[in-house]
Amino acid sequence: MSKFIKNALTTTALSLGLCAGVAQADTYMATNWMAPSHILNEFAYVPYVADISAATDGAVEFEIYSSGSLVPAPTTLSAVGDGVAQLGIVAASYTPSELPLSGMINDMAFTARDAFATAFALTELGLTNQKLVEEYGKHNTVFLGGYSTPTYVMMCMKDVTDLAGLNGTKVRTAGTAQNEWIGSISGVPVAVPMTDAYSGLERGSIDCMLSDPTNLGKGYMFWEVVKSITTLEQGTSLGATYVYNKDFWAGLTPEQRRAILDATATGLARSQVNYAENVESGLAGAQERGITLNEPSEDLVAALADFRAKMVEGLPARTASERGIDDPSDVLAEYVALEEKWFNLLQDVDRSDTEAVAQLVRDELFSKIDENSYGLN
Repeated sequence: MSKFIKNALTTTALSLGLCAGVAQADTYMATNWMAPSHILNEFAYVPYVADISAATDGAVEFEIYSSGSLVPAPTTLSAVGDGVAQLGIVAASYTPSELPLSGMINDMAFTARDAFATAFALTELGLTNQKLVEEYGKHNTVFLGGYSTPTYVMMCMKDVTDLAGLNGTKVRTAGTAQNEWIGSISGVPVAVPMTDAYSGLERGSIDCMLSDPTNLGKGYMFWEVVKSITTLEQGTSLGATYVYNKDFWAGLTPEQRRAILDATATGLARSQVNYAENVESGLAGAQERGITLNEPSEDLVAALADFRAKMVEGLPARTASERGIDDPSDVLAEYVALEEKWFNLLQDVDRSDTEAVAQLVRDELFSKIDENSYGLN
C-alpha cells in the first residue's frame, strides 16, 4: 500500500470518527516510546488518559502503545501529524530540523536550575508564543504541555571525575548542547536512543551516559550495569509530553477540549512531582548496590561554567544560521523570563503535593487557554 493511500485512509477514518465532534465513544491511539514503568508513561500517560475518559464520560478513550511499539521516538512527530496516532510524546532533540525553536529551548535547558520551573516555562511558551504554536502547527500537531527531566549526571562504567578522565571517553548524549559540551572537554559524544544505552554500556560501545538519576531504577534499570556516578549537574532535557493530531483536536467539542486542558495541568504536575521523588530513590538504590557516587573535580566544574556562559551568548545566532530560521532572540528572552516567573511562583507551593502544583499550573496558565480557539487556526 502506498504512503499516499495509507495516509488518505487514515485521514478518512479519522474524519469519520470526528465528524460528530466525537459524539460516540471511540478508542484512539497514544504513542509513547518510554517503557511502561517509566515516569513519562506510568505517571504522565496512564492516569492522564484515564482522567480524560472520566472527564468526557467515556467519549474520548486512548489506548497507549509504549516502548515505541507503534512508532519510535524520532518519527513520533510525523506519526502524530499524519494521524497514525492522535496523541504522542515528542522530544525536539530527535527532530531538531523540524522543531528548530523547540530545539533551541532544549539546548537552553543545559543551564536549568529547577526542573519544575523549566517544565512549566516550556509549557507556557509552547501554549502562548505564536512562533512555537506555528512550529507545531506546521506538522499538523497541537502542543499542550512539556516536561523537564531532573538534572542530568554522568553514569559510567569507571570513575570519571576530572577533565583528564574524560579524554577520549565515549558518552551517550541527548541534544546539541550536550554533544558540544562533551566534545569541548575531549570526550566523544555518542548519539544512541535511550533504549539502547543499557546494552551499549554492557558491550563497551559507550563508556558513560548523561542521564537523570530516575533512570537508574525507574524504567531503564541502569543501576544493574553502571559502576560509578559523577554528580556534576549538567542541565536537564526537555520534551513535549502531550502533542495532539490537529484534525483530532479540531474534531473535539469545546467541552471536551476544556476537559483535556484541565487534565493536562494535572498530568504535567504529576510528572514533575514523581520525577523529583524518584531522584532520591534512584540515588539511594544505586548506593545500596555498591555504585560509587563521586563529586566532580574543580577543573570539571570550571569547564562546565565556562561552556555554559559561551553557549548562552552564542545560542540565538547559531540557531538561526544552523537551523535556517530568523533571529530567535525574542523567543529565548521570553523563555528565560518565564523560567524566572515560574521559579518564583513555585516558592510557596508544596512540590510533593500533586494537586497543589496542578492547581497553580491550572490557575496561572491553563484556565487562560481558550478551548474555543486554541490549536484551531
